[in-house]
Amino acid sequence: MATLIMHPQNKEQAAALKAIAKTWKISVETSPYDPDFVDMVKKAEKRGNYKTIDPADVWGSLKLK
Repeated sequence: MATLIMHPQNKEQAAALKAIAKTWKISVETSPYDPDFVDMVKKAEKRGNYKTIDPADVWGSLKLK
């Protein structure tokens, strides 16, 4: 089956979509992340304005060793 991603523009639209999904017994997942935060991360990724951290050597990855 297909996965649909919807972008409601306000809380009322989101509530309406959730109500319809519940009525039709369709499972709904919501992101735990703020959409503004996600947008900021995606823009930084496009600019290359980020650092990759090695979990095995966090301090070395940040050049703080």
